[in-house]
Amino acid sequence: MEFQSLGRREVIGRFDGGRITSDGGGLLLREVDQRIGLLDRLAACFTDHRNPESIEHSVRDLVAQRVYGLALGYEDLNDHDDLRKDSTLALLVGKRDLTGEQRVRKQDRGNPLAASSTLNRLELGLPESATSDRYKRIAADSDAMDRLLVDLFLESYRKPPQEIWLDLDATDDPLHGQQEGRFFHGYYRCYCYLPLYIFSGEHLLCARLRTADKDASSGSVDELQRIVGQIRARWPKTRIIIRADSGFCRDAIMAWCETNDVGYVLGLARNKRLQRALGKEMEAARLACERTGEAARCFRDFRYRTRKSWSCERRVIGKAEYLPGKANPRFVVTNLSPRDADAQHLYEDLYCARGEM
Repeated sequence: MEFQSLGRREVIGRFDGGRITSDGGGLLLREVDQRIGLLDRLAACFTDHRNPESIEHSVRDLVAQRVYGLALGYEDLNDHDDLRKDSTLALLVGKRDLTGEQRVRKQDRGNPLAASSTLNRLELGLPESATSDRYKRIAADSDAMDRLLVDLFLESYRKPPQEIWLDLDATDDPLHGQQEGRFFHGYYRCYCYLPLYIFSGEHLLCARLRTADKDASSGSVDELQRIVGQIRARWPKTRIIIRADSGFCRDAIMAWCETNDVGYVLGLARNKRLQRALGKEMEAARLACERTGEAARCFRDFRYRTRKSWSCERRVIGKAEYLPGKANPRFVVTNLSPRDADAQHLYEDLYCARGEM
């Protein structure tokens, strides 16, 4: 097809490029997997009850196809009705027949990979019914998958670190249809799920899908008990500190940390009692702000206990900050001692680092 020229250059459209792809970057992911063996180990977390003589796509192939698809931005299963033709994705998965011309059934030829219906069976298989279900005969061991995430984190270190920080957070996963368990969340102003995430630096240690009618901290103690136990089995001398916003400032979490020698630095929602305790510092910050025209802050380190929800008195850091025309007090609670970190260092350098998770 000829188009208007550009100066002396002819502009021609041609369609003889053959089998092409826009996902060549996936080859870099394949190199990573060759080093850490992630997909082989993830596939080992599944049990396959299918008849071996009727299988064209192994569990490892199905898991790899889904994982590479997600990593390349194809999050919906029906994307694979087109992706199953992609020779580059077939190369990433490890298929020898990159064009699918050797498929058993005639209607499948030209498609080296699995369709969305096959991947759907992989994702919906249940351990308790996989042996008898007609179609969904592959079941995942969710506990093994949880352990794998932590194992990958542990293996990334040549030697045990002296200290690690675990960041907890919840965020919205918006829903746009009549999905099971949909719930309207007032804070996010949409129907969504509310998954729990736990990171250490760039390493994901937990991703737990939850409905949005849960408290942000729901299930955190169970996940921490599992993760901390697995870490300490390998690194018994490593110091562990958790960090999270005020949505995780719950007595159950703090009490568990105190009992199990785990540090914590948690945001604390302000109230009238806390703001009164910070009164002198707020006045000093206000005067400094009015004098200089710039934001001013100072800190107070004090002991505090809620009237009902806390089981004991704890160390609280108050940040008395005044912005031009606006007061901005903030609070955190911690079981770290003043010898570990003074008030300003604990707030500005340790707690505020959670924004990087």
